[in-house]
Amino acid sequence: MLIRVLNITLAALIAILIVSCKKDTNLTDFHEDYFPLNEGHFVVYDVVEINHDVDNAVQHDTMYYQLKTVIGDTVIDNLGRVARKYLRYTRVSSSDMWELKDVWTTILDGTLAELMEENQRIIKLVLPPTSNKKWNPNSFTVLPELEAYYVSIHKPKTLNSLVFDSTLTVDQEDFFSMVDYRRKYEVYAKNVGMVKKVFKDLIIAGFDKTNVQKGKELELTCTDFGVE
Repeated sequence: MLIRVLNITLAALIAILIVSCKKDTNLTDFHEDYFPLNEGHFVVYDVVEINHDVDNAVQHDTMYYQLKTVIGDTVIDNLGRVARKYLRYTRVSSSDMWELKDVWTTILDGTLAELMEENQRIIKLVLPPTSNKKWNPNSFTVLPELEAYYVSIHKPKTLNSLVFDSTLTVDQEDFFSMVDYRRKYEVYAKNVGMVKKVFKDLIIAGFDKTNVQKGKELELTCTDFGVE
């Protein structure tokens, strides 16, 4: 009788431990849905691109167009990992046909959300998002070092007419001097991915951000998303 009671008690303890372990493994939500990689997922952006050079005939060459990114099928990347194709299409306006611009790759590798941009392996997010995380997006490249960090986490945001219940804002650079102005940040929405990007790398004159001599500006704003 005693042995039977001990066996029942032992079985109950094991069951409790198993349940506890399962609960522990679920305690951390890495929030991978900020970086969706399901095949066919797409995001459409309005893009403003400005190339500045006061020595050129067109000193501030401004282009307006649309960009569509689509998650494609799996591919083995140059590190031997199973990644996803990241297809990029462009068009001048909504009345035009999409044209394939280039094919990048993207992957969630452990806690790192990566995008291979023009053969440069960029760390877009480090998951799960927390206020004390800092990382160099260019740590796998020869590009200048940056210090990225989250300035807002799980916050609602409205862009044009689109309302996103939960977003992350990743600050990458904010530098201002007499002759330089660099501002870079990205916003990610749950189940959508990147919904906003601001990139400014400018040479200016006399602390005046409006007196741009050379450099580039790029702004992407999400206008649509879904699965095709």
